[in-house]
Amino acid sequence: MTSPKFICHHCKKEVITSKKSGVQNRNHCPYCLYSIHLDLKIPGDRKSVCGGEMKPLGLTFKKTKPEKYKGSNRGELMLIHQCCNCGKLSINRIAGDDNPQEILRVFQDSLKLPSKIKEEFKKMGIKIATGDNLKEIKEQLFGKL
Repeated sequence: MTSPKFICHHCKKEVITSKKSGVQNRNHCPYCLYSIHLDLKIPGDRKSVCGGEMKPLGLTFKKTKPEKYKGSNRGELMLIHQCCNCGKLSINRIAGDDNPQEILRVFQDSLKLPSKIKEEFKKMGIKIATGDNLKEIKEQLFGKL
């Protein structure tokens, strides 16, 4: 999206794109978190001809190397989207202005996903966040409580 704003195809709200949101290639709505299938191979390439609506299905953590003295270290939260048109799965960074309550709702809905979809994630190497990750998700969204 080269325009500084766009209208969300799902909720119809105006979305202003800005580098201040923390993402370079915004194509998801900060209100409903739906996206548009724009990228083909890499984030920002905008080479997909599909153009389908992408539904937020769940959350994952960005893969990071474990810190030497701290043990396991999860990265930032990422949204898992699936194209409603062609079925492609993609992972997108959460932007600083994304609605944290909506992110939490996507997570809660993901706990009820059919095992078939979860298996598809697994085959692609996507580790979906589970109920065991709730505390960490809330800390990333709202800070330490």
